[in-house]
Amino acid sequence: MSVGYEVEQAVATVTLDRPDAMNSLTAAMKGELLAALRRAAADGSVRAVLLTGAGRAFCAGQDLREHADNLESGLGLANTVREHYNPIVLTITSMDKPVVAAVNGVAAGAGASLAFACDFRVASERAKFAMAFTGIGLGPDSGASWTLQRLVGPAVARELLLLGDAVDAARALELGLVTKVVPGDHVVPAARDLALRLAQGPTLAYAATRRALDFAASHSLSDALDLEAGLQDECAATADHLAATKAFLSRERPRFEGR
Repeated sequence: MSVGYEVEQAVATVTLDRPDAMNSLTAAMKGELLAALRRAAADGSVRAVLLTGAGRAFCAGQDLREHADNLESGLGLANTVREHYNPIVLTITSMDKPVVAAVNGVAAGAGASLAFACDFRVASERAKFAMAFTGIGLGPDSGASWTLQRLVGPAVARELLLLGDAVDAARALELGLVTKVVPGDHVVPAARDLALRLAQGPTLAYAATRRALDFAASHSLSDALDLEAGLQDECAATADHLAATKAFLSRERPRFEGR
């Protein structure tokens, strides 16, 4: 297995585990990653997800050796964008629980795109992000054209995607690519602390917030207001909202159960 999966304290940790290959993605690994993410999405005991990489890299993107073999065999992209990358990104962005990326090193190409699809990115001081697509004669995939410009704006996204220059952790923080930067040895613990905080929060309200943000990004204000009204009706009927309202009136700290 090249993707690890474990659940502790309502946090599912998904680990890309091909350290000798900088966690570059083969077809088999992408299948395992999609299965792990779908497992986390469907597990009612999981209330937050942590995505990271083993060794010195987060993910170097597509395994180019496998890709070169596919090109030599006349398979081209072997439908991997539609079959693997698209459903992986959609699973990250559509699950009803927040996802935190612990970017422990290089995140390049599709690897960077995976991090950008998460709600939060905690980066090591050693982390680097590279939109490596044009460097091998390809356009962006794995949602980079959508997520990147929403993080840094269209002008910077265009620069990063067209030029493909690597962005170090300090610059990534300045641009808004990452949530925070921590010393290298602290990146997974720091990201896990954030995931634990989210796992103890109002899970259904987080899901509603994610839906509202994604919808508003491509719809009118009027449509966004309609969706917000519907989502508020749903949230108002949850046990967490009722308990939190009572706790506020009693000047107590609310305890959320994710229902």
